[in-house]
Formats: sequence, structure tokens, C-alpha cells
Amino acid sequence: MLEDRKNAYDRCGVGLNYNQQAGQLKYLNLGIYSQVAQDVLRRLDKAFQNFFRRVKNGEKKAGYPRFQGKNRYDSFTYPQTGFKIKDGKLHLSKIGAIRIFRHREIEGKIKTCTIKQEGDQWYVCFSVELLDSEKKEIKTSVGVDVGINTLATLSDGTEIENPKTLNKYDSKLRKAHRCLSRKKKGSSNRNKQKIVLAGIYRKVRNARKDYLHKASRILTDAYDQIIFEDLQIKNMVKNHHLARSIHDASWGMLISLTTYKAEEAGGIVELVNPRNTSKQCSVCGCIQSMPLSQRTYRCPDCGAVMGRDHNAAINIKNRYVPTDCGELTPVELVA
Repeated sequence: MLEDRKNAYDRCGVGLNYNQQAGQLKYLNLGIYSQVAQDVLRRLDKAFQNFFRRVKNGEKKAGYPRFQGKNRYDSFTYPQTGFKIKDGKLHLSKIGAIRIFRHREIEGKIKTCTIKQEGDQWYVCFSVELLDSEKKEIKTSVGVDVGINTLATLSDGTEIENPKTLNKYDSKLRKAHRCLSRKKKGSSNRNKQKIVLAGIYRKVRNARKDYLHKASRILTDAYDQIIFEDLQIKNMVKNHHLARSIHDASWGMLISLTTYKAEEAGGIVELVNPRNTSKQCSVCGCIQSMPLSQRTYRCPDCGAVMGRDHNAAINIKNRYVPTDCGELTPVELVA
């Protein structure tokens, strides 16, 4: 279908869309469930929509959709029907019954079913529709400053340690990469080593995600309102000195996990402007230049002394203004 789109434009100057290509599926003997094939077309159509959006915005790397290797396409989706769970097995149309191990009971109405391969392991992911949780009264609020030395520092002074998961598995990853580089390309030994390497990366992901789940649960259990900075992480990782540590800390995942847990509990997560949260005094509002190496904030005006991250967390909390408030706080005006 990607080739059809390219040929239609190159030869005739015509662009194809999802509806035009979906009509061709009934003439193809693919041997797979029809809605699975339709979902593949939706992914392709989404890739082209993103490409056109990037071109329109004038981005340097528009990223025209290209052909992928067979090992890069690692999932397929049943978007509506063609699957059911019965007697501890997952029944998939055109495939059959597969034994599954559920790590928890499924709540809500199942909307889609995605089968995903990671190395030598297979997973099934269900997206479900749940009723909205009742909002509770906001009694406790906290500002959270995410970082590298500590994963998060709260406005009440509490610190959540950064596990630095990638460093713990660094020696194993280096050894696995060296072994892979010595294997002949295309050989069965190289394919086996790929599975070994993928298994180590899976352990890193699982360990990191497990820690972030626990950290987000601590936050949502203790506070009704949690305030983070609205960080532009994609821009921050352009600094090659900090990119590895920022990726390992996974601030975006922490915010995402905290957000859905807070919503389930009836709480709320808010994002505020991160400008000068580390450079501004949380007591008097004075702003001074501070290098990253300076970990203690000393205000030249009021003499306040506290940890850099603690000061930033207090500013983050003070910076949030409820939507029904007509005026900005003095801290927001200074920023």
C-alpha cells in the first residue's frame, strides 16, 4: 500500500487516502482478519498525515514514510472485533486459541486488542473504556521538581531517589553489544545474540517502569493535586552531556503514570511554565543566574538558603493558578 501511494503520486500526481485503499483489501487474499489489515492501513495513513503536518510546519526532517524491515513491524491490532477471552485463553480470528497469563483482571469494556512481540516474548494489550472517576475536594497539594541527582524533589522537602537503572545494567549491555558485533551478519548465532540483548533491554525497561509505578503511587496516595513543570524534554535531550541521564530518568513517563493514577483516584495533575523555577527565590522572588553545578540556592536579597531542587519545587507549587482565578499571583508575574 505504501508502494501504491508512491506510484500514484510519482506517475499520476494523485494522492491516495485510507478510504480509497481500504476498498482494495477485498480483492487481496491476505489470509488475515479483515480489520487487522484495515488497522495497518490506518497506521500508514497516520504516518502520511504526520508527514504532511511536519512539511506544513516547515520542520527540517519531515520524515517521508519508508519501507521497514520485517523485524521492525512488531505488533498488530484487532480494533473492534475478532477476539474474545474464554476459559483462560485468547481466541483470535484466523489464528486460533492461545493460552494467556493475566497479571490482573480486566476492568471496563474492551475496545481494542493488540498483539506485540518483544524479542522472544509475546504480549497482548487491551485498551478498555472506563467510567470517569468522581473528582474529590483538593485538600493537599504539592509541587514536584524532577531531576537527575534525585528523581523528584517535593515542595515539602521530600526527595525520591533516582535509581539510575541504566547504570546498573551498563556492564551487561556493553558485553552483549560486543558479543553481537562479533557475530556474522545473517547467522543464526547473531539472531540468538539479538534475543539476548533484547532481553537485557527488557529488564532495564521493566525495572525502570516498576520503580516509576511505585513512585507515582506514592505521590497520588499522599496528595490530591500534583503540580509538575511543563518540560520540553525533546529539546532538553539535545544536550549530549545530559541526554543519557534524562532518558534514563524518564520524566515523561513519571508524569504520565502519575496523571492517570491521579485521575483514577479523583485527583488532578497540573503543568506549569518551567521558566526560572530554579533561579527564582521562593521567598522574595529575586532571580539570579545559577549554573547546574550549584546545588544550593542562596538568595542575595533576603538571605534564604535551601536546596536548589527544593526551592524549585516550592516555585512550581506557587506558580499554579486555578482556572477560575482572574489574577496572576506575584510569583507568576515575576516569571
